[in-house]
Amino acid sequence: MSKDNKPAKKRKHQVFTLLVEIGRKDGDGLPDKSTGAALMCYASGVDEAEAVRETVAILKQADTAPLDVTGYGTLDERREQGHDIPDEEIELMDRALAENAVIVAQVTPFFDKP
Repeated sequence: MSKDNKPAKKRKHQVFTLLVEIGRKDGDGLPDKSTGAALMCYASGVDEAEAVRETVAILKQADTAPLDVTGYGTLDERREQGHDIPDEEIELMDRALAENAVIVAQVTPFFDKP
């Protein structure tokens, strides 16, 4: 309860699209010769900062080494920017919201050029 004995207003969770760049770490599950990877994630949070914090924490627990996070906003924000968002992606966003979770939708390993 707040100071005036009214229940504190709960902020609504949203799902944010995040692109996370990870480096190499023992046990990270990336291909042997990769130098890192990009992970497309959908993360639930009351704001983008919380979604980023939760995503980084989960990825560290999964023995990865997050280096950089780029936020692309919520579904509505992405639509406003003109993004074409397939139904499969929306389903993953819905799942992240329903489960209050971080969903890693795609992993793209990086390799040095020969």
